[in-house]
Amino acid sequence: MHYQEAPHEEAKLVRCTMGAICDVIVDLRPGSPTFRKHVTVTLSAENRKMLYIPEKFAHGFITLEDNTEVLYQMFRVLFAGKPREGSDGTTRSSASACRLK
Repeated sequence: MHYQEAPHEEAKLVRCTMGAICDVIVDLRPGSPTFRKHVTVTLSAENRKMLYIPEKFAHGFITLEDNTEVLYQMFRVLFAGKPREGSDGTTRSSASACRLK
């Protein structure tokens, strides 16, 4: 699972333009009634669905078909020359905490 920490949180829009993926998002907002709950969606070129991922959510996907292509849009402007050191995170523990298999 991948996420961004403050102050670099970003919303994303994901669409599968070729093939298919299984996409999972997890709510990482501590005060939220859906904290650590997840949603799983199949995105494919055939079903043409898109998934909006709000800020402060972890995100991960796995391809379901060979030659899969994913369009990944982010809603934050990155400034050249200013690295976001320490703002991106990944975790395997969120998967177990949310009972993902």
